[in-house]
Amino acid sequence: MKVTVSRKAHFNAAHRLFNPAWSADKNEEVFGKCNNPEFHGHNYELIVSVKGEIDSRTGYVMDMKVLKDLIKDTIEDRFDHKNLNTQTEEFKSLNPTAENIAVVIFDLLRPHLNETLDLKITLYETPRNYVEYEG
Repeated sequence: MKVTVSRKAHFNAAHRLFNPAWSADKNEEVFGKCNNPEFHGHNYELIVSVKGEIDSRTGYVMDMKVLKDLIKDTIEDRFDHKNLNTQTEEFKSLNPTAENIAVVIFDLLRPHLNETLDLKITLYETPRNYVEYEG
């Protein structure tokens, strides 16, 4: 029997959606206000879900304290109150769309989890706009 456990987290970050291969007009046409050269920010809500078998010894799929610390150390400390375009290695050459941020978060967390566990990332950029990524 597989069970999913989830942990919510939060970080604030600024970004600019921009394709350097395009003209200013093309970037404005595609990204609109999100292409602001002075950047803009979001209060990101992150849900990290881990799915697996319940360990008969502990009753856990995964210790939630371990998951909480992993998210803080690997994601929140890395991205919170940062300009994603200029202050993070991950987005120096990758457009920091919600889709790309979710994939990056997945890739950062996946190596720290037991290979028998499934991982799903849900990232809310706004209360009404969110993406999900399962690898």
